[in-house]
Amino acid sequence: MALPKIDPTTTKAWEKLSRHYQDTKNQHLRKLFTADKERGKLFVIHWNDFLVDYSKNRITQQTMSLLLELAEEVGLKNAIKAYFKGDEINQTERRAVLHTALRAKKSDEVHVDGKNIVPEVYEVREKIKVFSEGVISGDRRGYSNKKFTDVVNIGIGGSDLGPAMVVEALKFYKNHLRMHFVSNVDGDHVHEILKELNPETTLFVVVSKTFTTQETLSNAITIKKWFLENGSQEDIAKHFVAVSTNTQKIKDFGISADNVFPMWDWVGGRFSLWSAVGISISLSIGYDNYAELLSGANEMDVHFKETAFSKNIPIVLALVGIWYNNFYNAETEAIIPYTQYLNRFSAYLQQGIMESNGKSTDRSGNSINYETGTIIWGEPGTNSQHAFFQLIHQGTKLIPVDFIGFKESLHGDKDHHNKLLANFFAQTEALMNGKTKDEVKEELQEQEFTAKEIEALLPFKIFQGNKPTNTILISKLTPKSLGSLIALYEHKIFVQGIIWNIFSYDQWGVELGKQLAKSTLSDIEGSEIGNHDSSTLNLLHFFKN
Repeated sequence: MALPKIDPTTTKAWEKLSRHYQDTKNQHLRKLFTADKERGKLFVIHWNDFLVDYSKNRITQQTMSLLLELAEEVGLKNAIKAYFKGDEINQTERRAVLHTALRAKKSDEVHVDGKNIVPEVYEVREKIKVFSEGVISGDRRGYSNKKFTDVVNIGIGGSDLGPAMVVEALKFYKNHLRMHFVSNVDGDHVHEILKELNPETTLFVVVSKTFTTQETLSNAITIKKWFLENGSQEDIAKHFVAVSTNTQKIKDFGISADNVFPMWDWVGGRFSLWSAVGISISLSIGYDNYAELLSGANEMDVHFKETAFSKNIPIVLALVGIWYNNFYNAETEAIIPYTQYLNRFSAYLQQGIMESNGKSTDRSGNSINYETGTIIWGEPGTNSQHAFFQLIHQGTKLIPVDFIGFKESLHGDKDHHNKLLANFFAQTEALMNGKTKDEVKEELQEQEFTAKEIEALLPFKIFQGNKPTNTILISKLTPKSLGSLIALYEHKIFVQGIIWNIFSYDQWGVELGKQLAKSTLSDIEGSEIGNHDSSTLNLLHFFKN
């Protein structure tokens, strides 16, 4: 089943939404809450141990009704079926998009080219389990018979961002193995990490589907040379693991066939942490916890696939995002987790969201004349409150924000956690309400400022409010709840891509710079410089001289 090719701006729902926006764009959230005392209970979804409150958005029931009408009109229901069924929805690369199959239940059936792929997925999961348990227990050892103490993941893009984010997020659950991630082709990066390692006790995981990615191969070769200063070529088989499909290049590198974990072409890199790319996660937190991560994602998959649109978390959040992106012309979204464990979460989602939906060509091959994609950014609270929240509160830009918090602290420090959550709740309320002229005046009078001082200070201390937020409150940060949270955003990506009539799962924009870098490297390493624009020529001459 091919995805529908419907320009959303031509739908009846879009026309209604445009009129509705003009009618409601000046309404203030404060007034909406005053008019409806039950609003906080109306725009809320309870699911498992998640509470998703989207009431602090510039929406009414009519807004949501029209957005849901848009979802129906662009064929979202059939698109979801095609997504989970394994249809070739990554049309430009002629691939299915089945990262969901990697966390399917063992009894499920997902077919690609007429073959149920779930048994194959579970074979690889079993191999990950046996391997990671062997390393963690000390049964699998290095060339000098010492137990492994460190693991280095060598990859870039999804082969780095996903595992690195999850390992950091689930640090509370980690074992004794120290985890390191090498991604940047910057040699200073890899050499700084090597300074901390003992070749006798370090395991290296090379992650590259084709085993040709320039950054990953450069780092792997540098690490191999460093390793061979102590170990032998034969010892590579005990210390290097590959997640790849290129068996010949893996063999040439010296990696044992027993230490090769396969990838599939129906899994995009930015969604690959659920595959063997996640072996670093399994090594860090143990296979049982990794399996819980997958289980949590699967539960969100089922929720997304089976729940009515109006109570479907990924769909509702995707539609609210469309409302701001395409009608309010909001260009960015901030994602603020109130836990230090998720300090890499927004960086991870930057790739997932911006690489997927940063497209300007629709599914019919036509140039798009409406906004697609969203710029994603963020940092953990409360740090971010002391950094860029000034812009969100009093700046001229409309920036919708997702607040993510957890009811329970992992280390059980109630004093710290109460202060953290006090800020978590207060910020969304402050962004929504703001502070009026009268409130500021009264506050300054109580502080015994003179009338002249009050008049001078007044304009600077007013907060307009009316700043939209979503609040995702989860019981506890566990492998399972993290799996659900990641999958939530994955499905939000899918829904917005369907509405925008784009192919979310290719990334041709990544290729051009990589192609040009090959010829530029020849210019740098050779005696002559080829044809370039005057700016690039000047830069290359300055670098070489």
